[in-house]
Amino acid sequence: MGSRWYCRYGVSYRALEEMMTERGVPVDHTTIYRWVQKYAPELDKQTAGT
Repeated sequence: MGSRWYCRYGVSYRALEEMMTERGVPVDHTTIYRWVQKYAPELDKQTAGT
């Protein structure tokens, strides 16, 4: 979820950390960074055709 928001809206990692914590998912911004590095290429592939 965090990596999708980052790619789609360009929200900062720290802002995403706060947003996810507000939704009951406590996560550190460095974890979100790692998710983006891992999953962003796949998200780009999935949305390339739309």
